[in-house]
Amino acid sequence: MRSVQSPDLQRLALAMREPAQPLTLFKTVEAVAAETIGFRLLTIMAYDASRHEVQRLHTNMPDVYPAGGRKKKQGTAWATRVLHELRPFRGETAQDIRNAFDDHSVMADMGLGSILNIPIAYDGVCVGTMNLTHVEHWYTSDHEDVGLLLGAFLAPALIAHAARCAQEEPRA
Repeated sequence: MRSVQSPDLQRLALAMREPAQPLTLFKTVEAVAAETIGFRLLTIMAYDASRHEVQRLHTNMPDVYPAGGRKKKQGTAWATRVLHELRPFRGETAQDIRNAFDDHSVMADMGLGSILNIPIAYDGVCVGTMNLTHVEHWYTSDHEDVGLLLGAFLAPALIAHAARCAQEEPRA
């Protein structure tokens, strides 16, 4: 892992200004996260609090975890910690992943044994998560700090996604 540097922040800031959003921003966050945190699997999820549901908007492994996938997230210790308390979740072993996620066997089959879930928040509300998965014992508390910094750049894209979804909902 290397520290986040000024050129990284500049890349992210410039990516936010580019057209073809949110893909341009997602790809830039993915690249900077690869260089500073490290991962084998990265996903970016939008959170819909009214449905207690996350939706995958971006993934570096679309064959295994395609964009558009949804998961209910209600009533778990993970949901309380990440979605409500806005605290990162770090699972250091395959057992930690097994305890927190229904799809643990898919991750285990891919050789993934540690996970870092970063809540993306704006105005005190979770709007999504950035999820990084790697081999066992990869992530540390330092990675949480870097993840929170990188994840902050995702907030505008996740807020825009929520606004688009709200406009598309049928009215009663």
